[in-house]
Amino acid sequence: MNRPPLTRADAAEAAEDLGSNPSPNPTFGEIVAARFNRRDLLRGALGVTAIHATLAGGALALAARAQAAAPATRFDFEEVTAGSDERHYVAPGHDADVLIRWGDPVLADAPPFDPHRQTPEAQARQFGYNNDFVGYLPLPGPDPSGHGLLVVNHEYTSEELMFPGLGRQDTKAAAFSGMTRALVDIEMAAHGGSVVEIRRVEGKWSVVPGSAYARRITAGTAMEITGPAAGHPRLRTNADPTGRRVLGMVNNCAGGVTPWGTWLTCEENVNGYFWGKLADDAPEARNYKRLGIPANVFAWGRHHERFDIAKEPNEANRFGWVVEIDPFDPASTPKKRTALGRFKHEGAAGILNGDGRYVIYQGDDERFDYVYRFVTDGRVDPTDRAANRDLLDSGTLSVARYGEDGRGEWLPLVHGRGPLTEANGFASQADVVIEARRAADLLGATKMDRPEDVEANPRTGKVYVMLTNNSRRKPGQVDAANPRAENSFGHIVEMAPDGGDHAAPGFAWEIVVRCGDPAIAAVGATFSSATTRDGWFGMPDNCAIDGQGRLWVATDGNTQRRTGRADGVWALETEGPGRGTSRHFFRCPVGAELCGPAFTPDDTTFFVAVQHPGVADGDDPNAAPATFEAPTTRWPDFQPGMPPRPSVVAITRRGGGRVGG
Repeated sequence: MNRPPLTRADAAEAAEDLGSNPSPNPTFGEIVAARFNRRDLLRGALGVTAIHATLAGGALALAARAQAAAPATRFDFEEVTAGSDERHYVAPGHDADVLIRWGDPVLADAPPFDPHRQTPEAQARQFGYNNDFVGYLPLPGPDPSGHGLLVVNHEYTSEELMFPGLGRQDTKAAAFSGMTRALVDIEMAAHGGSVVEIRRVEGKWSVVPGSAYARRITAGTAMEITGPAAGHPRLRTNADPTGRRVLGMVNNCAGGVTPWGTWLTCEENVNGYFWGKLADDAPEARNYKRLGIPANVFAWGRHHERFDIAKEPNEANRFGWVVEIDPFDPASTPKKRTALGRFKHEGAAGILNGDGRYVIYQGDDERFDYVYRFVTDGRVDPTDRAANRDLLDSGTLSVARYGEDGRGEWLPLVHGRGPLTEANGFASQADVVIEARRAADLLGATKMDRPEDVEANPRTGKVYVMLTNNSRRKPGQVDAANPRAENSFGHIVEMAPDGGDHAAPGFAWEIVVRCGDPAIAAVGATFSSATTRDGWFGMPDNCAIDGQGRLWVATDGNTQRRTGRADGVWALETEGPGRGTSRHFFRCPVGAELCGPAFTPDDTTFFVAVQHPGVADGDDPNAAPATFEAPTTRWPDFQPGMPPRPSVVAITRRGGGRVGG
């Protein structure tokens, strides 16, 4: 096929498509198949129908009822029409206002954004590129839902859209020939994260200029390494012989906000930043292969030796962690919390357990990788913020195994237990967390279909896992219980911890919906019959649970060619007779994915992050490459000469009230 070169967004997708898990552990598809592999169900269409009804949590059983008895949902808004063009759309009765864009000032001394005269120094003071996770932390005062701090991740950069006259650089033909040291340094400054103070006045949000809280964190910000891997020889480098200090964080995808008011930001596809080559018998060869290092997606290794594994073979072990940041103290040092494990973290959303311990759920975003849980040893002290400062340095990291009977168990990744011994290359807990993936392989964790965001619902105690897709599921794995080869559209798993205890060793699980177009029988989607042609979605990625306990799903991967629609936000009912009903709430401009959904405490504002607008459709072999000069949209400014700019959008209900009804 005469396919155009992959966009940087496609390259990131490809990095998640590596499928670097060589273990013989069963896949989630095989678990689902085994769960319903009963002779009486595998004979005939009746068996298929029964399986589908069970997997959808009763959704197909509802579909058999008369349309007049369509199930109700807790969402009360008119849907957005599915489609794709250069603008964004929100449900009628709501406003969606751009709050902050790439290049807007963050620090008081930031210069005005000029895309034709970018410098590393300017970018380090301006809002970074490709905003992903968004978190809102209220500031003390009379209006906690109208005045607070916004924390935002900046995942990666797209040089062909950022820089005039450059074009794609990560192709074989270009070979990064145009990526000078100055351009690389601008990219590094555009990574990391931003802290901005925001305030709502007369229903409209704006950034508070010159705020004392404002902060930019980049790929060059000094950070501390803490927890079991801190100081370990495998983290020591020429620049840092202590193994406790590292510069920067990269590819920060989703995250979380803790009860004590800190921001957890998660390094995901860190393999793309490293290049070079290690010998097959090098000490870290097996470790790096499991994470796909090096992937040579960026030119950083050409200008900064620490990103060349041939010259600095331990540097890559210092990336791939959860980073904790105190947004209320701009002088504080970010900390990479190694107790939570090293892999391609999508997020680190948590919930306060009934016994006071904090529990964090994590997805490892690659096909055939795993779902993890971390339970702190200590308990949260709600009266003393400082007492919780290092709570995440001690606890138990576990990985999920899903049983065919609808039961699941958490397998602790603890040195000395089971196969996690020196004989298998784990001399200490440091080795376990550095090679968390390999440790999980040996424990027999279940291979999942790209686990992305994992969020716990504090109202119901249930946990939702976004499984984006798995295009590598082979036709030979198809059977009546697992009817889709090449799971292109993903699904959502719901877990219920035993006894409502998030630290319990076991849980029950079921599938809420299988995604895709329910009008196409071959797709095998299982939305409720009340879901309209605009309401279904594919590729669930991030999610948010509002103050009413309702689930909102953000997507990544819908394209005109693949689904005939852009990415966006859908409201998904998970309770009652309407379970499995989805409604379309927000639509992204062409080329963009929807990231970082977050609500204010009173649900009157919904923040969403629109990432990489303007890229070409990687699914269309005839699509022209998108560049600075010729993007697919110039959202949100729509000005000649101004490139598309990733932005955070504030959604409010016109006239006030809760978003979405």
